[in-house]
Amino acid sequence: MPFLQLDVPWPLAIAERRRIAEAIGVCYAETMQTRRTIPAVAVRCNDGGPWRWEDGELREVAVLMCDVRRGRTAEQRERAAHTLAALVASELEVDLLRVVVEFTQHDHDEMFRYGRIAEAWTVAEAE
Repeated sequence: MPFLQLDVPWPLAIAERRRIAEAIGVCYAETMQTRRTIPAVAVRCNDGGPWRWEDGELREVAVLMCDVRRGRTAEQRERAAHTLAALVASELEVDLLRVVVEFTQHDHDEMFRYGRIAEAWTVAEAE
């Protein structure tokens, strides 16, 4: 892990989804101090939705769900959310306020990759 899942409310070509997935993975690795080989990224296209209520109206949004290991501070997650939201808004050419970023934190031993349970996150992981 982490598993980063971007849901967008319109179709995107596979090459565009791949480009966006790569940009999200690189951005995540840099802002959350990990290696690029760690995140898995999904970009899912929907025929409408996800939506959220805004000013009494249901509006389409892009949602980036980030399942991550515990260990980063709230401030680090907030910086990452700002950076990731700006990246997604730019890549999708949508208003920043139409991008939602959410984190779900897990203990490291709840994640399995490369044939073993993940190690606990430390700042040294980025080096």
